[in-house]
Amino acid sequence: MAEDGESERGGDAVVGAGSMDSTESRWVFQDDDDSEIEGEEGEDEDEDEEEDETPPRTTLDSDDDENAAHRLIRTGPRIDSFDVEALEVPGAPRNDYEGISVGRRIVIACQILGVVFGDVGTSPLYAFSVMFTKAPINGNEDVIGALSLVLYTLIIIPLVKYVLIVLWANDDGEGGTFALYSLICRHAKVSLLPNQLPSDARISSFRLKVPSPELERSLRIKERLENSLTLKRLLLILVLAGTSMVIADGVVTPAMSVVSAVGGLKVGWSAIGEAEVVMISVAFLVVLFSVQKFGTSKVGLAVGPALFIWFCSLAGVGIYNIIKYDTSVFRAFNPIHIYFFFKRNTTKAWYALGGCLLCATGSEAMFADLCYFSVRSVQLTFVFLVLPCLMLGYLGQAAYLIDHHSDYEQVFFSSIPDGAFWPILLIANVAALIASRTMTTATFSCIKQSTALGCFPRLKIIHTSRKFMGQIYIPAINWFLMVACVILVCSISSITEIGNAYGIVELGVMMMTTVLVMIVMLLIWQINIIIVLSFVVIFLGLELTFFSSVLWSVGDGSWIILVFAVVMFLVMYIWNYGSKLKYETEVKQKMSMDLLRELGSNLGTVRAPGIGLLYNELVKGIPAIFGHFLTTLPAIHSMIIFVCIKYVPVPVVPQSERFLFRRVCPKSYHIFRCIAR
Repeated sequence: MAEDGESERGGDAVVGAGSMDSTESRWVFQDDDDSEIEGEEGEDEDEDEEEDETPPRTTLDSDDDENAAHRLIRTGPRIDSFDVEALEVPGAPRNDYEGISVGRRIVIACQILGVVFGDVGTSPLYAFSVMFTKAPINGNEDVIGALSLVLYTLIIIPLVKYVLIVLWANDDGEGGTFALYSLICRHAKVSLLPNQLPSDARISSFRLKVPSPELERSLRIKERLENSLTLKRLLLILVLAGTSMVIADGVVTPAMSVVSAVGGLKVGWSAIGEAEVVMISVAFLVVLFSVQKFGTSKVGLAVGPALFIWFCSLAGVGIYNIIKYDTSVFRAFNPIHIYFFFKRNTTKAWYALGGCLLCATGSEAMFADLCYFSVRSVQLTFVFLVLPCLMLGYLGQAAYLIDHHSDYEQVFFSSIPDGAFWPILLIANVAALIASRTMTTATFSCIKQSTALGCFPRLKIIHTSRKFMGQIYIPAINWFLMVACVILVCSISSITEIGNAYGIVELGVMMMTTVLVMIVMLLIWQINIIIVLSFVVIFLGLELTFFSSVLWSVGDGSWIILVFAVVMFLVMYIWNYGSKLKYETEVKQKMSMDLLRELGSNLGTVRAPGIGLLYNELVKGIPAIFGHFLTTLPAIHSMIIFVCIKYVPVPVVPQSERFLFRRVCPKSYHIFRCIAR
């Protein structure tokens, strides 16, 4: 009786809590037959959960909801007698950069340099080297043409595509291929895991768009995606392919950055050979992955000033070389020199595209690492610091090459003034280590997102910041990447071969991102179709052209990284298939409500005082394991709560909406369900 009264008081308390919740109206999708659910409730209970003794409500999650028609309506305050809201948790982490002091903004700027821009910042170490290995310099015009190609690649891919467009396709602060997939899943039921509930769409952070002129087209696309199993699978394959390329990128980036930086020792010290470069690179990589556990904030703050010095050094050396050797390199801003470069070199110029792309490596890291920082801070840092320094660096290298055609293999280190060589070499190696972290942190973010969507095994995730939710460290992935990196460096020590592998994985991610952003534009942004087609034709066409160049060289060792990416793709696809199969099996084997009615409120056993928590994957129904407990255990608790941890396609569930409590069976059974979202 005490428990019964307690349950009733809990229900009353919840009514009060529900009345205070959702005081602001918002646009949501609602079932056309929502008003009839209460009348059909008894029929639904036979197959699912009993609600006959609870007050009627409009947020019942039943099997019929999945097949009902939907319409976009404006809702008022929500009152749900058994939709218990979570308490406010003091000090809970939030990814919020508003209302912070100027000093804190300076600290964040240093962290951005250390976390986001290390990869793209070290591209001057190897871009020209790979380009001119494939297309040797036959005259000064070849240098100007290659420089023009690099400058416009920097402008079109990192600046226009990523900084100005793709960064805005974030999932409420989360970036990367899986964040795009999560964003699409929120607006269309395209997830293959059948555990969605109508109440998921009532989470306030879903933020579905209000009706607009383009809404009709958007709804047609939504209906097509939801009704086609082939399109759902194709979308998942695209996402998994992009994510596998990101993980492969997390292997190639440290190898490329560290080997190219350590290779500068051969310029300043003739006794250093290729074997010594490999040994030193391996030692640096071990140190790099060992300090990863200290977290993004600590490491980013420590290495951010070092990367700032690196960008200043890059610009300084570039200005020095422009003034000393040739100021005519500014002619490269005229794109006609790209045409002349291809006209003179034809096939070799096409081969050189793979090396040219390396100047844009790290573009995807800006998007994948977005969960660590705000969009505006990343954009401003790139436009006003990173891009000008990179351009000056490439202009200076081209000016040096005009007078020294044969020094293209180590053009950056060869162009450094004698008095500044060793300090800049030190800074370059530090910057290379920082760049290696960039894709490692991006890989952590992608693994976390893929785990949430049932596409990767669950691993231990350590949150390294109390304030910012996105800053994480995954020990198993960290050491796995380290081993793969060391193997890659030991098996392929040539900068050109590693550069080919680098180009393949970068372009793979870029093309997947282009396709997913196109879907976001059509389904969510609902912008003009001409703009969408222009985006796809320009960027996907450009990326396919680059991709054709790097694929031609896949047989020279870079195939290893393709095999690695395929293995990671298979792991994620099989895990997703197994998760789906496991859930469907649990749904088929769930206990019948008729059986529980026959057993009565004591469930055919002794009900001992206390509360029993039973974890399971089901969001509806009685799990089969509960029947095993009834037949095996001599007694069972007087109150049973089925606990289900459920990921929903939003970056953060509001604190007041994280828990759903449902009554299972009649009130006298004292069986409940808690869904932690």
